[in-house]
Amino acid sequence: MNAGRIRENLERVRARIAAAAVRSGRSADSVRLVAVTKRVPVEWVRPLVEAGALDLGENYPQELWSKADALADLGASVHWHLIGHLQSNKVKKTLPLVRMIHAVDSLKLLRILDDDAGSLEAPPSVCLQVNTSAEPSKHGWDPDGIRADAEAIAGCRAIPIVGLMTMAALGTNAESARGSFIELREIRDDLRRRTGLALDELSMGMSGDFETAIEEGATLVRVGSALFEGAGDEP
Repeated sequence: MNAGRIRENLERVRARIAAAAVRSGRSADSVRLVAVTKRVPVEWVRPLVEAGALDLGENYPQELWSKADALADLGASVHWHLIGHLQSNKVKKTLPLVRMIHAVDSLKLLRILDDDAGSLEAPPSVCLQVNTSAEPSKHGWDPDGIRADAEAIAGCRAIPIVGLMTMAALGTNAESARGSFIELREIRDDLRRRTGLALDELSMGMSGDFETAIEEGATLVRVGSALFEGAGDEP
């Protein structure tokens, strides 16, 4: 494992985030990097944390549980994010471990989380997933559906609803993904009016398109492969 390469990758990604933020008229610290560690060995994650990447994202609850246990010695400074689909039967075990759930994809799941959040001293915050690409394979509300559910969403008071999340369509490039990010921002602005929620967070953008997402208002970018390029090479 090439820890030096991982640290260099992190520095490059941070520099790209900062430059994109400046282009959008914001400061670099207005955008938070969530380092996606899906299917990455635990020993590759430690150099990231040591270099200051404290927000870690996992797609699958079981993998998050395992990594959170393996890295428990790093303490509360590490903030886990679940960025993939959460099944209702995995809610109770996942909630106490995470700082944020990015892909709350239905009113049913939101209500389950709201019911369970009351038992926690500090429940995680959530983003609501919107399928802006209209791909059948993706989870999430469609744009009209989330608007129709605005009143019910606003009625969930125990779980902190802090923003929206989306993924661009498969096969898009950084520029062709822009439309999905613009649409999510516009839906957020509409939902603010309909719900009274601040919805300050926009979780959008991955390794191939995060700079475009930042230009369109992303506050959370989920980057994985760009951080681990060459990590398996000899130092």
